[in-house]
Amino acid sequence: MAGARAGTTAVETAAAMVAFASNSLLCRAALASGSIDAVTFTALRLGGGALALVALARARTRGGSWISGAALAAYAFLFSVAYLRIPAGVGALALFGAVQATMLAVGFARGDRPGTREWLGFALAVAGLIALTRPGRTAPDALGVAMMAAAGAAWGVYTLRGRGNSDALGVNAANFARSAALVPLFAGLVLGLPPSAPVFHASARGIALALVSGSVTSGLGYALWYVAVRGLTTTRAAIVQLAVPPLAALGGVALLGEALTPRLLASGAAILGGVALAVSGRR
Repeated sequence: MAGARAGTTAVETAAAMVAFASNSLLCRAALASGSIDAVTFTALRLGGGALALVALARARTRGGSWISGAALAAYAFLFSVAYLRIPAGVGALALFGAVQATMLAVGFARGDRPGTREWLGFALAVAGLIALTRPGRTAPDALGVAMMAAAGAAWGVYTLRGRGNSDALGVNAANFARSAALVPLFAGLVLGLPPSAPVFHASARGIALALVSGSVTSGLGYALWYVAVRGLTTTRAAIVQLAVPPLAALGGVALLGEALTPRLLASGAAILGGVALAVSGRR
């Protein structure tokens, strides 16, 4: 029984990671082409996710909180604005590096003590992120990376607050509804951030990408992740998410025509190596 559950958790986790990588690609595809502005994309994403989850949960919205809703809204808005400045692969690396750091720090404070291999893996992954963002001709935009790192911290909070909830659909439906209600507040804050992107414009393509991101890869993906995370330690839940950046980077190269630079390859290899090392250290 335990083995079967572990296998189910692995499948759920893998599917959630694919959904997370798809979010990066959908957002970058919509914003880089100018099909939609960042604020409208995020509003449609949160609203679409809320409607889809409320429908699937049959209007059962319980167990959420305004703190979780605010964390989700902060993540979504910063995520979109950051992708105006950086490519999909770089954004995913910055995002999930910050997720890992946030969740490991909280896990440590709560008594979760990583082993030697996990610490070494974490150090290797952090070194990969430092290599990615160090100054140089191919360095990504520093402000974009900083905003994506802040989005990662918010996502880490959202994930941690979901552990232990037995009603993934209901909890996520409640949280998405709250985050959608916070759209005016966060939109005002985001509009004050550089760059001053054109606002309130959207083509049919941009709207479609935002709604797919909200209802499928966000709403359903996050509900699936809330199910999977119940079977993972805080440390492992943090570390496995670093499998997302290589997926997003490869997708960006294959589908969006983004550059596969030596810096990105080296950083991705370091991060993946750190993930493998850390996971192998957990029994």
